[in-house]
Amino acid sequence: MTAMRFNHLLTPIVPIALSLSVVGPSPIHALQDFEWTGRIEQGGTVEIKGIIGDIRAVPTSSSQIAVSAVMREGRRGYADEIEFDVVEHRDGVTICALYPSRRRSRPNECVPGDRGHNRVDDNDTRVDFTVHVPAGVLFAGRTIMGDIDARGLDQDIEAHTVTGSIDVETRGFATANTVTGSIRASLGRADWRGALEFKTVTGRITVELPEDTGAEVSARTVTGSISTDFPLMVRGRFMTRSVNGTIGHGGRELTLETVTGSIHLRSRG
Repeated sequence: MTAMRFNHLLTPIVPIALSLSVVGPSPIHALQDFEWTGRIEQGGTVEIKGIIGDIRAVPTSSSQIAVSAVMREGRRGYADEIEFDVVEHRDGVTICALYPSRRRSRPNECVPGDRGHNRVDDNDTRVDFTVHVPAGVLFAGRTIMGDIDARGLDQDIEAHTVTGSIDVETRGFATANTVTGSIRASLGRADWRGALEFKTVTGRITVELPEDTGAEVSARTVTGSISTDFPLMVRGRFMTRSVNGTIGHGGRELTLETVTGSIHLRSRG
């Protein structure tokens, strides 16, 4: 596993166009701080890990991945305290925005997947990422306070946030979870293995699946409603806010859970 660390100064990479929407108060200061391009093998994953800020993924006809970030200083801390780590590993590449660590005994680190340690402490700088994803490359986005938007992609998507909404669209599969925010997901394939999950606490869940999908569906909400375009064979007692059933020939697992919000299962025609 190879790691490359960059400070806030722009690296000399060919610039790419940015189109970002920022949610919340107007920034005090904004600057483009990071760019990286590279290639990984087909079937590999480009993973973006942030804490405060949105992550946006868009398709590209190029064979190269292109990642850029814009930082916006808040009222605590400074943008020049933020570093960027690029970690190349056997599954692809992971790129992190690392905030300054006040705990010398446990420094912040960039580690693939849901492992690693990264806290903002007293720095509220916002880092918004844009990643251009080539065909055949999987995308994973992880942030704490921010939205994830990944549409028009070719392969699988994994999206995780805590305070923010998720909007994903792919010709492959997707899984997504948040705590405060809605989820919209459109999947292009119906032959996934194992289980797909879409979970939030406060927000609506809308999932679009191919017409020929077969799956074992578990859908639960506390205060919302559940609707489906697919004929659903219900198992056990029917409840308006909790449904276990089968669409098509079943087989694969599909879980949809929210507390405050409705669940909509749509056919992608």
